[in-house]
Amino acid sequence: MIKTVLGATLATLLPLMALADSHAMEGDAEAGEKVFRKCKACHAVGEGAENKVGPMLNNIVGRQMASVEGFDYSKALGAMGEAGEVWTPEAMDAFLTKPRDYAKGTKMAFPGLRKDDDRADVIAYLMTFSDEGS
Repeated sequence: MIKTVLGATLATLLPLMALADSHAMEGDAEAGEKVFRKCKACHAVGEGAENKVGPMLNNIVGRQMASVEGFDYSKALGAMGEAGEVWTPEAMDAFLTKPRDYAKGTKMAFPGLRKDDDRADVIAYLMTFSDEGS
């Protein structure tokens, strides 16, 4: 009886939790363009984007970590890339929350974006420069 009730409760809650997660990752690309101004000193996107202090971010969504040609990544991100880790929206959200906590030893000095909406908006904006987002 308890297993049946628990199973039914989980069967109801799990789809709702997944729906909540998917909505949490939805952002406003237009608002993200404004938030991205904080990133522009080190990163470029769009036509003709090149590496700066940080790598260019075109096609970052779905790309293997530490894989931009010609950019010298930190050992931390390099190891993640060698392990086959990919920049998913969820990974980007975790990294942008506090980069040095996500990848101990990263060269990225940016402290992170505290607001969930700011991170979701920046990710939505970056997706406009991604094969995955077009």
